[in-house]
Amino acid sequence: MTDSTELKPAPVPQARWDFTFAFLILRFWLGARALFVGIQKFAVYKSVAMPLIDPSTGQPDASGVMINVNVKSYALANYAGIPVAFKDKFAHEPLLPKFALVLFDRLLGPAFILAGVMLIIGLGTRLSLLVQAVLFLALTIGLILIDQNDGVAYLGIHIGLVSAAFLLAQHNRFVVLKKW
Repeated sequence: MTDSTELKPAPVPQARWDFTFAFLILRFWLGARALFVGIQKFAVYKSVAMPLIDPSTGQPDASGVMINVNVKSYALANYAGIPVAFKDKFAHEPLLPKFALVLFDRLLGPAFILAGVMLIIGLGTRLSLLVQAVLFLALTIGLILIDQNDGVAYLGIHIGLVSAAFLLAQHNRFVVLKKW
């Protein structure tokens, strides 16, 4: 006769590696996205005259024809937090105070770079996600004010990804500071 009160071992909690990997993917994607958005604020295209290359010989065209080629370069002097095309629109928006626009323009690139690096290395992961959420919300408000609805929808996707990362942050295993 068997006893129905048989002791069974308690189930061993399984590592939730699927959630960990999901968070790592989001963390690295959002971190890289923020880092390179910030770096792009230091980029500019310059038009450079170059000789036309004859495709058959690979040599400059004998007639001396020159063509303009856009070359991208990065430098601290090139910094523009807010694109020039939007700056005028923002300047004429009465709901955006001038001092806030200037401050946002100066801090946008460095804030994205810092938040991206922090997220990639796992230094204050939740703080970095919060900074990115605030930046995306501020950009969204700005685009709403100047009626750029395509950009608003695009930023909404980023807000959703940051929110998903917050939901998965409890599964963050590879960090420098876990608390933040």
